[in-house]
Amino acid sequence: MTALLGLEEAQARLLALAPLLPPETIPTEQALGRNLAEDLRAARTQPPADLSAMDGYALAGGEGAWTLAGESRAGAPYRDVLAPGACVRISTGAIVPQGADRVLLQEDAVDEAGRIAATDLVPPAGRHIRARGFDFHAGDLLLTKGSRITPARLALALAGGHAALPVARRARVAVMDSGDELSRDPAHCLPHQIPASNAAMIAAMLHDLACDVTRIGPVPDNREALAEALAQAADADILITSGGASVGDHDLIKPALADWGAEIAFWKIAIKPGKPLLVAMRPKDGAAQVILGLPGNPVSSFVTAFLFALPLVRKAMGDPDPLPTAVTMIAGEDLPAIGPRREFLRAVRAGNEVRLAGSQDSSALSALAAADCLIDRPAHSPALRAGEPVRVFRLQNG
Repeated sequence: MTALLGLEEAQARLLALAPLLPPETIPTEQALGRNLAEDLRAARTQPPADLSAMDGYALAGGEGAWTLAGESRAGAPYRDVLAPGACVRISTGAIVPQGADRVLLQEDAVDEAGRIAATDLVPPAGRHIRARGFDFHAGDLLLTKGSRITPARLALALAGGHAALPVARRARVAVMDSGDELSRDPAHCLPHQIPASNAAMIAAMLHDLACDVTRIGPVPDNREALAEALAQAADADILITSGGASVGDHDLIKPALADWGAEIAFWKIAIKPGKPLLVAMRPKDGAAQVILGLPGNPVSSFVTAFLFALPLVRKAMGDPDPLPTAVTMIAGEDLPAIGPRREFLRAVRAGNEVRLAGSQDSSALSALAAADCLIDRPAHSPALRAGEPVRVFRLQNG
């Protein structure tokens, strides 16, 4: 019997198969969630001139009262050079006039018939001035290739003078669930049916990755129906299936994929839940389409989507660090010993402690919905006492 793949080996093999999506240039304001296709350097200097950091008076030397010569507002600078002993009224973000070397705060100043005096110590040179280029200069590296555009990075790109950005194309992802027991309408299920929820769940997990998701199914357990469904995914970069990847008589994903021209890259991994995960490749337009077959039990499907599907899509879209990051927390209760497969327990955080969310059965959606993290328990781990450290993956869930 072939040994099951370990988690890290399976993840590495899957990510090595990720399709490399071509770059495209899009307006910066539409780039949220996308990954840069190349390094981004500043096209301008920020700030472009010395600016006031506060409301007050820009002073031109001296220690006594200053003659008020005018005003510098944000967007409307004072144009002349200030002579020693002069000052201008200045607002936050306004250009500091030539000749001025410090800003006296508004609350520390008094206007005596056009002569501005300090009510306390005069600020030293340079105080309350944002020097030209203190944030960045033209040519500085702003963001590295692969950086995901967040709201703050979007603002940085705009401030750096970029109206458009080179990003990896959106991944085209098809998500399909299969099984005779699945009902398309959750409000009308016969006694032998359950609502089809896995594809909707996986599509929702992909929502924040800025990819294009197409849902297919639910598909009945027969080769003809599966062939028709797979044909709908012919243009996808990545196909994610749920169900039918195990070893039962009606688990037909493997033969259906073979009929479609796909070849199995690897199958089955040493984790619980999620053992029957399948990865296949299919030639497509001179490249290859990646097929990720997830188990049909909803918790197994969720856990494997978190550990494999999301990293695969992130990698395809240019993320250089696509895997989830674990943190260390404290077990809030005793945890049982673990068998020969690495286990991911659904759990809830409370401060720095973590407790099981409820039933650990791979069909228990109520516990999964309550969970906001996964406790990562290595294979053959002994029982663990409350208060001991545990490795945890945080979820955007619960």
